[in-house]
Amino acid sequence: MAKSGVARRAETPEQSLKAEPAGRRAAELDRLIHERVRLGIVSALAVNTALSFNELKGLLKATDGNLSVHARKLEAAQYITCTKSFQGRIPKTEYRLTAAGRRALERYLDHMEALIRAARHG
Repeated sequence: MAKSGVARRAETPEQSLKAEPAGRRAAELDRLIHERVRLGIVSALAVNTALSFNELKGLLKATDGNLSVHARKLEAAQYITCTKSFQGRIPKTEYRLTAAGRRALERYLDHMEALIRAARHG
């Protein structure tokens, strides 16, 4: 409830974006997801139950080191989980999107859609 005692309606993403300058709108994007490789990881995992390190590396055309650093950041934020196992003697690293990661991606996509609508209808 607002201080006046009157309940306020929740704003849609577009309504809240129209009231703010464009530079500030973009600054509110989830920077953790906004980076290209991390957005790629989260997006790929959103449409796949799980992906191996090598599958992600191939999809994103990333180096081992680059993918590892970005995956660790997402794992630290609890957006993805990492499971290490062996298939025979071959190590396998597998990633999955967490519920928190899915929510963060949904918020990010909602924000981007609102930015696009605000820019087009400005």
